[in-house]
Amino acid sequence: MRTYRDKRHFGRTAEPSGEDATRHGDGNGDGDGGGGGQAAEDEPSFVVQIHDASTMHFDFRLEVDGVLKSWSVPKGPSTDPQDKRLAIPTEDHPLDYREYEGVIPEGEYGGGTVMVWDRGTYRPTSHDKQHRPVPFAQALEKGHATFELHGEKLRGQYALTRFHGREEQDASSGGGSTKPTWLLVRTGHHSGGGTPDPRRARSARSGRTLRQIAEQG
Repeated sequence: MRTYRDKRHFGRTAEPSGEDATRHGDGNGDGDGGGGGQAAEDEPSFVVQIHDASTMHFDFRLEVDGVLKSWSVPKGPSTDPQDKRLAIPTEDHPLDYREYEGVIPEGEYGGGTVMVWDRGTYRPTSHDKQHRPVPFAQALEKGHATFELHGEKLRGQYALTRFHGREEQDASSGGGSTKPTWLLVRTGHHSGGGTPDPRRARSARSGRTLRQIAEQG
């Protein structure tokens, strides 16, 4: 979480610092606002946020070992198995970030409007060659993890796969470093719906559009 905190000035941005979760354990409990009542006790949570910053993108976050493992997905998750969506890893976020919606002030890291587009829980489905379940963190470390989303908008099987042979510049470091890229892919049958126009999308948390969030804070 140090990287997350070092990039932000919490006296200027309303983003959660995650310090309360650190002081009170690993943060796996939902409490009052962790997931808006979406998370089942036996399933970790996920959230997809639309971030209208210097470039419009989706942030895909999965609860893993007390933090939100995060990827920036420029075109957003797709419901079509033929669409392989680029996913660039970003720093871990605190669990209470899954409820964050508002405006990050101009001049702050990631300045712009954030919407909770979808939220819910997921079920890890990764197995080894002997068909034994593989812990999700271990599957990610090896570069291929499968899971089933139970969201308000996204439902069904997905996979995250590290893409060897291509790296993307890390904009947060001024372009001075690169990060390995991943692919986020819908597996199984096509569930319809596609990816929405971010400008017309509505929040799963508040029902607001990006414009309304920007105007109301």
